[in-house]
Amino acid sequence: MTENGETKFADNAFMSSKFGKVVMTILAVFLVFAGPTYIVYGLGVVLKINLAASFGVGFVLFVVGVVLMRYLAKNRIIA
Repeated sequence: MTENGETKFADNAFMSSKFGKVVMTILAVFLVFAGPTYIVYGLGVVLKINLAASFGVGFVLFVVGVVLMRYLAKNRIIA
């Protein structure tokens, strides 16, 4: 940790700004909640893509969202 209590990953200008933190949090929440629901519906029903493939894409988006949320929590970007 650095002297002011931030982690070494927060040295990035985007991640150290309030706007960057808000954008990353909204992206993580969107991936966790909208990935397995609205994206699966959009791919499977609206775009007529194979339902199994759309479920796979939804699961991958969910996992990416959980990993991003864990990263944000581990680096104390979100409390």
